[in-house]
Amino acid sequence: MSQLSINPQSTAAPQLSLKNFSIAQGERVLVKDLNWSIGAGEVCLVLGENGCGKSTLLSAMAGWHQPVLGELMLQQRAWRSWPSRQRAQMLAWQTQHDECPFPLTVLEKVLTGRHPHLSRFEWESAEDVALARQQLARVDLAHLESRDLATLSGGERRRVALATALTQQAPVLLLDEPLSQLDVRHQQQALQVLAEEVAAGRSVVMVSHDPNHAQRFTAESCRVLLLFGDGRYLAGASRDVLTAENLTALYHYPVREVNVDGLPWYIPA
Repeated sequence: MSQLSINPQSTAAPQLSLKNFSIAQGERVLVKDLNWSIGAGEVCLVLGENGCGKSTLLSAMAGWHQPVLGELMLQQRAWRSWPSRQRAQMLAWQTQHDECPFPLTVLEKVLTGRHPHLSRFEWESAEDVALARQQLARVDLAHLESRDLATLSGGERRRVALATALTQQAPVLLLDEPLSQLDVRHQQQALQVLAEEVAAGRSVVMVSHDPNHAQRFTAESCRVLLLFGDGRYLAGASRDVLTAENLTALYHYPVREVNVDGLPWYIPA
């Protein structure tokens, strides 16, 4: 496996770009010299073993983790040159853990996605509330809008977090395991919502543990970034990167490709 990737740069106008980007945790280099971009109307699945740096990379993309080297660009402009409020309007980040230290209803939580668009003492408008309710309905939570967030199950809280990110209406969505703890039906429902966002022109970067999630997106829009946890990476179109050989090397476990109705699916061998 070489350090060089298969077409790591998007052919569309980049919304988010990393140039010579390296990240580490302590002495361990997780990603080295990553040159990568994602354009409008594209989705990128970030795959790799536990501890390989997927969440750390997403945190760095959101500007919260300092890279060892490299530059983060937002719409071909240095990330740090953007005023903080504009950055928040441009980029929504769903973190891996749904931490909320204050008592909130589901609707109140989802409305926090509108905060980057409001002035300091401005209240949410009727349009903001309508948008939040629309996103709750898309993830099958409209009936729980008045519930205390703390009373929800883990899967329900993940869907609330996704609805919050969608309510932000940012051009770029950074989603850290948005499908974790979701049952089969709600996983497929969430993937359909994300496919709709990509089709509408948003850029979605999604950490996942299932390479088969790529099948929910068109071949033209779907890209993949494989992180090996030792600095190496492989990036490119899903049809080029997702192979049994690459996934076997990634997970240190044999992976087999099976064909169903003309589509490749990947299962443990």
